[in-house]
Amino acid sequence: MSNGPADPRPPAHWPTAPQPGAPGTAGQGWPGHGWPGPPGVAPPPRAEPRQRLHPLSPALHGAKSLVVVIAGLSWSTLSRVGFGWFAAMAAVLALGATVLAVISWYNTGYHIVGRELRVHEGLIWRRTRAIPLERLQAVEVVRPLLAQLTGLAELRLEVVGGGKTEAPLAYLGVAEAAALRKRLLAVAGRPPEAVAPTAGQAAAPAPAGRRLHTVRNADLLVSQLLTPQAFLLPFGVAFVVTQFLSQGSWSFIAVASTLTAMAGVLLQPVRRVLDDWGFRLDRDGDTLRVRNGLLETRVQTVPLHRVQTVGITWPLLWRMRGWLRLRLEVAGYSAAEPDDRNRPDRLLPVGDLRTGELVVAEVLPGVRLTALPLTPPPRRARWLRPLSRSAIGAGLDDRVFAARSGVLTRQLAIVPYARIQSVRVTQGPAQRRLRLATVHADTAGGAGAAAHDRDLAEAWELAAELTARAHAARRADEDPHA
Repeated sequence: MSNGPADPRPPAHWPTAPQPGAPGTAGQGWPGHGWPGPPGVAPPPRAEPRQRLHPLSPALHGAKSLVVVIAGLSWSTLSRVGFGWFAAMAAVLALGATVLAVISWYNTGYHIVGRELRVHEGLIWRRTRAIPLERLQAVEVVRPLLAQLTGLAELRLEVVGGGKTEAPLAYLGVAEAAALRKRLLAVAGRPPEAVAPTAGQAAAPAPAGRRLHTVRNADLLVSQLLTPQAFLLPFGVAFVVTQFLSQGSWSFIAVASTLTAMAGVLLQPVRRVLDDWGFRLDRDGDTLRVRNGLLETRVQTVPLHRVQTVGITWPLLWRMRGWLRLRLEVAGYSAAEPDDRNRPDRLLPVGDLRTGELVVAEVLPGVRLTALPLTPPPRRARWLRPLSRSAIGAGLDDRVFAARSGVLTRQLAIVPYARIQSVRVTQGPAQRRLRLATVHADTAGGAGAAAHDRDLAEAWELAAELTARAHAARRADEDPHA
């Protein structure tokens, strides 16, 4: 063993860092590194420059915080400290919230790396979210009222298995949000090399979408008047007025409770009118684009291959006008979003049968809404469903499984075979005595469809046929040329 000074030179087999300008080194190193990559190892994807949100984002977040602060201080605080101190407290808290919003904006950024969208945020605790775009199921552009007044928009992503909306980018310019939405969907559907723009090369303009249907606002208003809430409201008002006239008094508590009850009854139909105002459905390649909303406009983009189930509903009071409602079931939304306003499930808020057939044919090619082979359960099922047996039906089409149910509100669920995740046969105590069973076709999006009260032998045959068709449809999707 030698006790001499250590040789500062590295062993001869170690690679040496290339010198700037040295011949033969151009293009050989990894991006962002001065060292050449090891043989046989692919270089990491080239990252784009990190983008920030719109500079007005802190102002909008601060305005929302001001509303929350004023509501939190309450009327009792104003009565105790006076208007001057109340305004000063609100201003200080709002200023602090705005400063925090500015700091958050400064440390928030996003960029696309390979087939991932990475969102960086946080000051003390830095956090980076990497969202695989191949799991992307919907991209939504939302414009709340403040965003509409300032020309901004919010981008929301929904991914398979997500517990909530992922990576809400609030706020971006409207054009920037639309361009980012198109690019994310393109990356999600094709390899990144096919869509990543090169330096100095402008992206090709995206083709304009094809208009499928626009809902008349007058029909939307009438449809919400033909709901149980609106229909029973005059009877409730008449009851309250009758009580007032009979007692001859009208206290503050009575007025407040009456207004609160009326507001609760009218909230759902009013919210639906505001949410679905100006509803427009477009087809853009293999995606559906939905635009709706009055106070808060939404532009939702749903890839058609993510659609799990199409649901058709005929409410009782709508049937006199021949109206129906279409909804989508998309993987992950039923369990993830407790508020149905955040689900991209609106396919047609109100329309006639002809319009419903056209829209269903766009979503599920080759499926005719009025030609589905639906058969009722056996006659002995009337002991379990004396009123609804004639309204129940199920059947197998060439491409989908369909199941019908409901008496007052009729419903029809259509499930493509390729979207069936599992098939179950269930029996209750009464069904066992009557030799009946229910067949469930479960999807990744939620309920799927169920054939209720089928003959026991027929139920097992139906379950086996559904399983076989689901496997065959998935194999055909994986290998279209097979």
